Amino acid sequence: MKIKNVLLTGAGGKVGKAVLPELVKAGFQVRALEYSDGLEVERLKNVEIVRGDLRNSELAAKLIADMEAVIHLANVKENRELFLDANLKGTFYLLDACKQSNHIRQYIQAGSDARAGIYYYPHPFPIDENYPHSGYPGYYPLSKVLEEVMCEQFRTQYQLPITVLRFSWIHADDDILAHITLREPNFGVPVWQDWASTPEQKRYFQEGLDGVACLLHPGGSAGKRQIVGVKDVVKSIMLALNNPTAVGEAFNVSGPSPFAYDVLARYVSEKMNLPIVNFTVSEFNDFSIDMNKSRSVLGFNPDYDIFRIVDEALEFRRAGKKRPDCLYPG
Repeated sequence: MKIKNVLLTGAGGKVGKAVLPELVKAGFQVRALEYSDGLEVERLKNVEIVRGDLRNSELAAKLIADMEAVIHLANVKENRELFLDANLKGTFYLLDACKQSNHIRQYIQAGSDARAGIYYYPHPFPIDENYPHSGYPGYYPLSKVLEEVMCEQFRTQYQLPITVLRFSWIHADDDILAHITLREPNFGVPVWQDWASTPEQKRYFQEGLDGVACLLHPGGSAGKRQIVGVKDVVKSIMLALNNPTAVGEAFNVSGPSPFAYDVLARYVSEKMNLPIVNFTVSEFNDFSIDMNKSRSVLGFNPDYDIFRIVDEALEFRRAGKKRPDCLYPG
C-alpha cells in the first residue's frame, strides 16, 4: 500500500500519545489533531500538529488534505452533551471527507468491545467479530455501535478502505491499580463503594482504608473478564496500518486471555501488602474475547497478560509518576 502520510486524531489521548512516537519511529509523516479544549500532543520531529475540534464540519477536509491514511481515535465517553456532535458527527465528517477526496488508502476506526455488551449481557461463548452489535446502556456504547454502522455503510456504499479495531478496556500507567484497589482514584466499573453492603465493607470507605477488591458472583465464584494493555493496542494499530489484508475487516484487540478477579486480587494483595475485600456484584456477566481472527490475519499476539499489566502499574507508582488528567471514568 506504501502509505507514508497519516492523519492521527485523538493524538493527545491515552492511545494517541502512545502510538504517535511509534508512527514516527516507523518513518511515517504524521498530522496530529490536538483537540482545542483537550490534552496537548507531544511535539516530535516529522509531526505536524493541528489544533481543532472535529465538531467543526469544515475541519475534516483540511485534516485529510495530502494524507493517505487516517487513524481515528478521537472520542468522548459518557458525555450526553458532546457525544452526538463529537463522536458521531465528527466521525461522519471524516468519513465523508475521505469519500469526497478519493485519495485515502486506509481509514482505521477505533472501535470497542462495548459494542457487544461485554459484562452487561450473558456471553456463554467467546465474543468474536461476527457477534451482533448490542451495546450496553450508555452514550459511549451507543456511539461505538453507530460509528461502526457508519463505517460499514461507507465501506459498502462507497468502497471506502476501512479497518475497524475493536479495543477491549484499555489499561495504561496505573489504571489497573486504580480499578482494583479501594482508595481514590476510581477507574471503571464496578465502583466498589456502590457494592459495599456489610459494615466491614463500608468501614473501608468511611475510614479511607485501602484494600484490594475481589468481584464475586452471587453464587460465590469469581468474575472473569478480558482487558488489554495500551502497548498491545499500539501494536495492533501498527500491524493493521499499511496492511492490505486488514482493509474491509474488523478485528478484536484484547489481551492474551481473560483473568479471574480472585487471581488478580491475590496477586495485587501480595504485591501491595493489602487485604482482600470481597464484593458480591449481581450486575456482572463473565465474558471473553475471541482473538483468532486478529492472530491469524494481522499476526497480532498480545504480550500483556494481567500480571504484566499489574507489574508495569506498580513500577509506574514506584517511579513516582503521576496519572494524567482523565477526561472519562473508564
